[in-house]
Amino acid sequence: MIAIIDYGMGNLRSVQKGFERVGYAAEVTREVGKIVSARGVVLPGVGAFHACMENLARFGLIEPIREVVREEKPFLGICLGFQLLFSESEEFGLQKGLDLLPGRVVGFKADDDLKIPHMGWNCIEKKKDSPFLDGISSGDYVYFVHSFYVVPEDSSVVATTTDYGGPFVSSIATDRLFASQFHPEKSQELGLRILSNFGQFVASH
Repeated sequence: MIAIIDYGMGNLRSVQKGFERVGYAAEVTREVGKIVSARGVVLPGVGAFHACMENLARFGLIEPIREVVREEKPFLGICLGFQLLFSESEEFGLQKGLDLLPGRVVGFKADDDLKIPHMGWNCIEKKKDSPFLDGISSGDYVYFVHSFYVVPEDSSVVATTTDYGGPFVSSIATDRLFASQFHPEKSQELGLRILSNFGQFVASH
């Protein structure tokens, strides 16, 4: 079973339905036992960074998330759930993240040509191969809604970049973790392919 972490924010049902469409069972839960015992874990998210961290703390979910990532359980972070994995964010002043990966979340700088938030379809450029990106190519379009982006300290984790007023990191991948700034559950067939890739990875590990 894939556990989708429910911390009171985010597009939980659409992520769950995306997995169901590609044939993988996923449960929305905030029960710690279910999260730590799941074969794969998903942290989705929309909204403000600090509010999300407060909710994770309120529901006692910070340490369970750290535990499953440190144990290298298959893990998928989406949008804000991607940003939360890093050390800190500059959104509404400096905010501490889960600090599972070194790096900072920074904001786009608005100018006459750059509309904030970055919203809609944009293409990715693959920087490395990953089983989570099987069947996905440079130039493919995915769906974004965000005003902040991640600057990882370790460039080796970067899986894709996207250009919006310059290149930014749009996804990362390690051996058992994939996290994206874009929304797979809103990215039609390509997004479903990524969810399917994650489901296949969970089933085989």
